[in-house]
Amino acid sequence: MTTLTPEKKYPQRVRNELRFRELTVLRVERISHAFQRVVLGGEALEGFTSPGFDDHTKLFFPEPGAPFSPPQITDEGIVWAEGVRPLSRDYSPLFDAQNNELAYDFFIHDGGVASQWAMNAKVGDKLTIGGPRGSLVVPEDYAWQLYVCDESGMPALMRRFAALRELPQKPEVKAIVTVAKAEYQDYLADCGFEIDWVVGHSAQAVADKLAALQVPDQDYFLWLTGEGAVVKSLLDHSVPGSVDPQLLRSQAYWHQK
Repeated sequence: MTTLTPEKKYPQRVRNELRFRELTVLRVERISHAFQRVVLGGEALEGFTSPGFDDHTKLFFPEPGAPFSPPQITDEGIVWAEGVRPLSRDYSPLFDAQNNELAYDFFIHDGGVASQWAMNAKVGDKLTIGGPRGSLVVPEDYAWQLYVCDESGMPALMRRFAALRELPQKPEVKAIVTVAKAEYQDYLADCGFEIDWVVGHSAQAVADKLAALQVPDQDYFLWLTGEGAVVKSLLDHSVPGSVDPQLLRSQAYWHQK
């Protein structure tokens, strides 16, 4: 008798059409203690797609009053106009295709150019975005799933949880989320999944919780994001060596200066 082994479900990379879009602020909402949501719209959203839950789009923040011309897409690649390029930051898009609206949830903190823009944003303001250039499409029906992040990854995690809630058969989901203050937990208060919180950004506490988990032999997926050095340390010391690297998604969402 032959025993058939189920084929592994691997995430798939897809290439999206790269476009730069100037969008208009439709609404600004303080949705939690630490997150400000800015909702954007406009004709330029036509054709926008974001198939990966942790997609990144690049947001451009020129100096107030400074002219900004988005780069042009040519056969030779991206061509920038002369002059100083504005500061840019990568953010996870929250796209509402039904209403043709694109939202960004900004973590509010001192010294952040994106955070400052979000706090001052008002209806009618303009924001230029680019991408997402590529996406990693991760199957949603892995039987066992683990998500590790800090505030920077919480919008992507919220997007993932929203998709998982719609599955007819719920997977076993583990989440370790580290936040600076306990009140920041309210952003994911209605996520529908249990979260193991670490308050105070203790990298060691996150590592201990991760090391204590037992990853199944098959049908699993791991997602690790956060500060670059922390993510690297978790990969080096807390993730079992038996984990299939194609079933592990790790990204540095920011770097400590």
